[in-house]
Amino acid sequence: MERRYASHPQEVKQFDTARLRKEFHIPTLFTADKLELVLTHEDRLIIGGALPVREEVKLETDMKELGVGFFLERREIGIINVGGTGTVTADGTAYELNHKECLYVGMGTKEVKFTSHDPHNPAKFYLNSAPAHKEFPTVKATLEEADSSALGSFKNSNDRVIYRFIHQNGIQSSQLVMGMTLLKEGSMWNTMPAHTHPRRMEAYMYFDLPEDAVVFHLMGQPSETRHIVMRNEQAVISPSWSIHSGVGTSNYTFIWGMAGDNKKYDDMDPVSMKELQ
Repeated sequence: MERRYASHPQEVKQFDTARLRKEFHIPTLFTADKLELVLTHEDRLIIGGALPVREEVKLETDMKELGVGFFLERREIGIINVGGTGTVTADGTAYELNHKECLYVGMGTKEVKFTSHDPHNPAKFYLNSAPAHKEFPTVKATLEEADSSALGSFKNSNDRVIYRFIHQNGIQSSQLVMGMTLLKEGSMWNTMPAHTHPRRMEAYMYFDLPEDAVVFHLMGQPSETRHIVMRNEQAVISPSWSIHSGVGTSNYTFIWGMAGDNKKYDDMDPVSMKELQ
């Protein structure tokens, strides 16, 4: 498991492109028959992916990194499948996940395993795991079961649908909040006007991007913005002091996950367009 340390905004002002990418960009989430994990000290969120092709993949790492006996001893995890149909087995109970379906697995679950139904179209399980202080039941949700709302407009190039899976009024968790935003064809902007929420960090994972397309992910303090170029199935870490917005060369989908002081999806501090620099 790779470790990333938290950064101060005054320090980040001095970063060049390579350093920005080293600290915040996660280029590889899916490696065949492996578990990829990155632990950020921003609220100790773990971001990763499991790609079982011909072998089962287990949710496990060097437990010395976490100071526990098993991965979810003091953690919870949200899982969204961005590939073909697969199965997540949590302490012996199997949950089938189709494309863009979500599973929450609560603290105390001792064994989590990932498998694919078809090696030629394997499941790709994107993972967000946060520290937990209370046990909540394992729950699956489809897109139809998620709390959804339409935002934006074609005129402003941000016509999109937001699906909230794990949140205050949905799947219950200790602190993890997780969902997905689908931009419609012809729309490229997400989350603009921008916002911050100093009470929570956030991670984005961009997918449904054509091979030759990119997303310019915007980050930094409103008066000191920077960008990171993102490609398909890559993630980015957003500190609590940073904006998190982006524009693509085509439409795309992104998964957002948050951890921090509360579970209110709409806890945001708006940033005026006049403030951005």
